[in-house]
Amino acid sequence: MAIISDTTPLDQSSEMTLSESGFEAGKRNFLQLTDKDGEQPQIAPDESGTADSSGLDDSSQERFIGPLPREGTAGCSSDYSSPSYSYSSILNKSETGYVGLVNQAMTCYLNSLLQTLYMTPEFRNALYNWEFEDSEEDPVTSIPYQLQRLFVLLQTSKKRAIETTDVTRSFGWDSSEAWQQHDVQELCRVMFDALEQKWKQTEQADLINQLYQGKLKDYVRCLECGNESWRNDTYLDIPLVIRPFGASQAFGSVEEALQAFVQPETLDGPNQYFCERCNKKCDARKGLRFLHFPYLLTLQLKRFDFDYTTMHRIKLNDRMSFPDDLDMSPFIDVEDEKSPQTESCTDSGAENEGSCHSDQMSNDFSTDDCVDEGICLDSTGTVERVLKPKNSLTFELFSVMVHSGSAAGGHYYACIKSFTDGQWYSFNDQHVSKISQDDIRKTYGGSTGSRGYYSSAFASSTNAYMLIYRLKDPSKNAKYLDLEEFPEHLKWLMQKEKESEEHEKRQREIERNTCKIKLFCMHPGKMMTMMENKLEVHKDKTLREATQMAYKLMELGEVVPLDCCRLVKYDEFHEYLELSFEGEEDTPMGLLLGGVKTSYMFDLLLETRRPEQVFQPYKPGEVMVKVHVVDLKSDAIVPPVSVRAYLNQTIMEFKQLIAHATGLSADTMRLVLERCYNDLRLLYVPNKTLKAEGFFRSNKVFVESSDSPDQQVIFTDSHLWKLLDRHGNTIRLMVLLPEQSPGTLTNRTAGQKAGGDSDTSFEGSKADGKPVEAILEESTEKLKGLSVQQQQSSSDSQKSSDTSDFEHIESPTQELDSSSSVSAAADNRELEDRIQAAGSGAAGAAASSSDPDGQFVCEERSDSEVHNDRSTSSVDSDILSSSHSSDTLCNADSAPIQLANGLDSHSITSSRRSKAHEGKKETWDTAEEDSGTDSEYDDNGKSKTSSLPFMYFRVSEPRLQGDSSAPDPQKCVLVHVDKRITLAAFKQNMEPYVGVAATQFKVFRVYANNQEFESVRLNETLSSFSDDNKITIRLGRALKKGEYRVKVYQLLVNEAEPCKFLVDTVFAKGMTVRQSKEELLPQLKEQCKLELSIDRFRLRKKTWKNPGTVFLDYHVYEEDINISSNWEVFLEFLDEPEKMKSMSQLAVLTRRWSPAHMKLEVFREVVLESSGVEELKEKLCEMSGIPLENLEFAKGRGTFPCDISVLEIHQDLDWNPKVSTLNVWPLYICDDGAVVFYRDSTEELMEMSEDERSMLMKKESSRLLKTGHRVSYSPRKEKALKIYLDGGPPKDSGQD
Repeated sequence: MAIISDTTPLDQSSEMTLSESGFEAGKRNFLQLTDKDGEQPQIAPDESGTADSSGLDDSSQERFIGPLPREGTAGCSSDYSSPSYSYSSILNKSETGYVGLVNQAMTCYLNSLLQTLYMTPEFRNALYNWEFEDSEEDPVTSIPYQLQRLFVLLQTSKKRAIETTDVTRSFGWDSSEAWQQHDVQELCRVMFDALEQKWKQTEQADLINQLYQGKLKDYVRCLECGNESWRNDTYLDIPLVIRPFGASQAFGSVEEALQAFVQPETLDGPNQYFCERCNKKCDARKGLRFLHFPYLLTLQLKRFDFDYTTMHRIKLNDRMSFPDDLDMSPFIDVEDEKSPQTESCTDSGAENEGSCHSDQMSNDFSTDDCVDEGICLDSTGTVERVLKPKNSLTFELFSVMVHSGSAAGGHYYACIKSFTDGQWYSFNDQHVSKISQDDIRKTYGGSTGSRGYYSSAFASSTNAYMLIYRLKDPSKNAKYLDLEEFPEHLKWLMQKEKESEEHEKRQREIERNTCKIKLFCMHPGKMMTMMENKLEVHKDKTLREATQMAYKLMELGEVVPLDCCRLVKYDEFHEYLELSFEGEEDTPMGLLLGGVKTSYMFDLLLETRRPEQVFQPYKPGEVMVKVHVVDLKSDAIVPPVSVRAYLNQTIMEFKQLIAHATGLSADTMRLVLERCYNDLRLLYVPNKTLKAEGFFRSNKVFVESSDSPDQQVIFTDSHLWKLLDRHGNTIRLMVLLPEQSPGTLTNRTAGQKAGGDSDTSFEGSKADGKPVEAILEESTEKLKGLSVQQQQSSSDSQKSSDTSDFEHIESPTQELDSSSSVSAAADNRELEDRIQAAGSGAAGAAASSSDPDGQFVCEERSDSEVHNDRSTSSVDSDILSSSHSSDTLCNADSAPIQLANGLDSHSITSSRRSKAHEGKKETWDTAEEDSGTDSEYDDNGKSKTSSLPFMYFRVSEPRLQGDSSAPDPQKCVLVHVDKRITLAAFKQNMEPYVGVAATQFKVFRVYANNQEFESVRLNETLSSFSDDNKITIRLGRALKKGEYRVKVYQLLVNEAEPCKFLVDTVFAKGMTVRQSKEELLPQLKEQCKLELSIDRFRLRKKTWKNPGTVFLDYHVYEEDINISSNWEVFLEFLDEPEKMKSMSQLAVLTRRWSPAHMKLEVFREVVLESSGVEELKEKLCEMSGIPLENLEFAKGRGTFPCDISVLEIHQDLDWNPKVSTLNVWPLYICDDGAVVFYRDSTEELMEMSEDERSMLMKKESSRLLKTGHRVSYSPRKEKALKIYLDGGPPKDSGQD
């Protein structure tokens, strides 16, 4: 039955024309095909009356009438169609009548096996006869029950493919197992074992053995006396070799491989067999004999092998043919079948079963026994075995599991023959299609050429991997159970699954008819914050009903009445109100939105109004303009007023429109359009249209109307332009001020007093018991009140000087050096000047603003894009583009700002990652080639050139960050600043609020993940920052020219964690290692409480966690030692004075391996005068007492500490390499820090029991796991396939 998109049924017997039936001329009309009376639509056969039965997948045979419907069309059932895949294809059953299985990710091997088991009548029927008991087990973890459910769905579902997640969940697998590909033969074994365990104490307890288990004899026959020793073994599948080991050609057929399987081998020469009857070693014949074949014969073609030349797994793609009917009678042991046991079972390991053929197997189905669908369910019969005729051992091929790919991975699918009609089908995950015998022959593998040694490499990678045959015996062969023959419990399950599927279908139908669109609302109850949500509404719901749903979704119930809300079309990107729906309250949403689509080119806005207001109609073709009124007298810009206009309006008409909306005079009005960032255009041509001026959907216009002389000035020189330019470049930053301790502030005060500055503005900072925050606020307020004359007179009498790091200033009671006191006092006096200037400037700016919170705070600003974490940090020049947070059309910076050193504001500097001392957070330091600060600034960060141009800078009232009740809450200030300001100017402006000179604090940019990056390039601007970016200021001396930030870590060679952070310090170019050690001593004492002598520790190179070159005291940084920004170095304690005196020496870390105790001793350092092996061995002998002739050594593998399991070290390392020097292969020991293991060659390896070895293995695995080292250096092992009978893996998975 065909219905049109509005679900109106078409009367097929009607003689109405298409237009009378509702079709629209000139438009695309869609038809939806649905089930009629529960029957699905069928594809009509072609003219020949036969459907195509080629090997192609049936999805490629689907036929469509007319063009494919567009994605998301209302009323169309193929909303998700594409050329290669259709969402509806999963919903409709294949024309073959069979249902596929969805591949979870890499579960094709599972799908192939499940389809094979489903198409096996005996297995399917037995599974159907098993009844699940709710009281005994959870259905979720019951493997047989989930298999039963799956088989019922495969037989009754109308879907094209069904999921296998319930089955894998019953295996105890999680989602990660879906990404592990396993061998289908391995899965078969594991699943059968799990089913046997689950079926214990049931009628199906022996089902797997009855169907799949065969029996063979493993024998050895003495060629001298004829005595034969044997034992019986069972098997579930027969592994057939494709190509014998060492052979250049593969077997051509399954029959050849079977013949080779039972072909005995002769044991002679050194492999002679000890015959108990002859009481000596004799030549013997060893082989296998088949005693019994199972009802379902499984042959595994061993296509995966190991290449000992390349030491890699390979796949053998050689051709191996297999027959449709396989006669196994030539491979049965006729002698054993005919006669009872005639030879003793002398093998000590053999099973003595009375005779080699007395164990009756399921191949003898007794008609007297209980039979379910042709399967013997018990084996109590004791009938005497008789030799079967040859035709009773003919097996019929019905399943070929095919692997396509290589040994590293590939894809499985199954070719299965239906026992109902004899037709072959391809079960390829969710696709099921008919195939022919030619397609089966294509799975033989190989190429058309001769079968040479290399033929496999050029052969097809798609070939048969597992073959399953069924014994041809009409009396035993079962048929599939029909629905009418289902047991009662299965009928109940079928009904339950049918109801579930119908419910799912209804939900899916609702889902396909649901419009999902973004919904926005300027929430009146949340300070007009733009809220976002997702509106899901059925296409038949009216606009009125959708408005009610949006009203509840946005939680406006207690804020705005429902009649004060409406839904309008909205463009979020341009912030543009496109269309209002007047008079469409009863129109379905499907029509208003243009149908059900996966995504829409527009959004919806829930618009609100006050009760006394009236909604403004929005018509197509209108543009929205946000008009900002500018007051030149107060330098203020008020919040925007929205005005709608048409693109064909002239500037004069537009001025009249704005005059009506704002009350300003159109005669003196100046209009400025901000087309994109920093692109201000004065609209002065009266007759020019808005379209010609560059207006678009959403626009931003500044309007000024006054009689000021500024109107006569060239626009780019006018006060209006400067104000708008400043407005466009001003950003809002959240700055976290440092925590200041009273002691630190007192130290600074003491330094000022020592310099003779008696009338300093910081006099309130004396240790009078006041809280530090109160002291700082008090002093800041005083500084802001100083007059311009005071700062000028003060600045004339002050000089700037260098100062030491304030963090290292001793307590006030300690006597200060006179030079440092004068220097500190001078620096603080100059700080006073800058504080006074900044304070008065800020006060003046605040006074000139009509807005107490800042001129531009009142304007609505959207949050800028969050910058991602990058690997650079200089004023975060790592960000190549900046975003301007305002209501502009385009938020991209049009051009980088040129800097004095020839670099633009987007230049990049490199850096390295390290860990910060505070909180162990990762931070970044950067420095240019001259180590960081720029040549335009002196050591104190002041410009050497002319004074910096004035850039807007204003700080709002400080507030406490975080919990105000905390002992030391941090203060946060909101800074409005021109982003063209340099870092140097920014730091100078922040001095009054930090309380120290710019050289005594550091600036860190904080990203979304709270990771901090230090900004050090003083001439870099803040152009990469945007609104609401966070900055943290920390006390500490900023880098000067030629200095580098260095992180010092302690090297602990015998600890589980050999790398421990100590301090963050500064090294300078030209400094010697000894001088840096002297600088470190007080820091280590103060911050780490370490009392060290300068001769009892060393510095050495650090590469990740690897110790490297030992730095000698006379080495000079940048001359002898390459140093870079954010450098890391190891500090190592010494038990004795330094032995390393020359670069020709070599420091090696050695560790003794004791095989007798299975123990590794601690690391001990050996200092060599040269790189000779003999010297190393002599030093090791002297240290350990091992005789020189018995000493063996080996270089450790991997990175420090070169951990290796004690179970592997004895044989895995390259012991005693035949070299005379250490700097050649395979040692390559050329630098300090190499790890060398040594041992006594006469020491025997400790003997351990299996339990002791297992316990030691677990202990070693745990140890190496904690240190981050692998147990072995072999390639990653595949994850073992397991099915958990208790519903899931153990909580402590550990090692297998």
